[in-house]
Amino acid sequence: MEIGDLISLRESVIRKPAELVEIKPVLEDNIPVIRRFTGGGTVIVDHGTIFVSFICNKDDVADVQPYPRPIVSWSSLLYSQVFQGIADFRLRENDFVFGLRKFGGNAQSITKNRWIHHTSFLWDYETRNMSYLKLPKWAPEYRLARDHLDFVCPMKDYISRSDFISRTIDAAGRLFSVESTEFEAVKSSSNVNFTPTSRLLTNQELEAASMIAI
Repeated sequence: MEIGDLISLRESVIRKPAELVEIKPVLEDNIPVIRRFTGGGTVIVDHGTIFVSFICNKDDVADVQPYPRPIVSWSSLLYSQVFQGIADFRLRENDFVFGLRKFGGNAQSITKNRWIHHTSFLWDYETRNMSYLKLPKWAPEYRLARDHLDFVCPMKDYISRSDFISRTIDAAGRLFSVESTEFEAVKSSSNVNFTPTSRLLTNQELEAASMIAI
């Protein structure tokens, strides 16, 4: 994998990374593994991954209750505009799919007054990178025990990267006031001290997880 590539694990299952990733090759190839604070599944993160996040006050989106299912259902309506006329887009369980093949995974973090919803879109992927992932013990019914390569599909087969981004901005603009801002500008203008709860797992933690699995 290229420098900067990593594997992202959800917090609720982080005590069992050996059930989710192939620890030995991950360590041998120096693949960073990060624990993120939201829910969702295990994600390969590289140049082919596109992230889209909505950070909202609970009253920002009318009629959406601050619970995972209403939030992901709302987001699927937004993305149905993005993918209108493109393949057979739909929400299956908590995944975005074309037909029966997944290309987007969803995750949320919800507090009393705010929520964040983000989607990891698989615009493209390196086939060899999928070998770092194990078949999870829990999987959606529609997966039908398929391996990763039969279960997922790259968005690039259906839409260009630039077209997807522009369509997403347009769809969001129908609900929110949207303006383009550089990340560094947002970072420098904030007076709030931010302490991230997502963190990189150490090699020692991964090695220990591997020993427990054995």
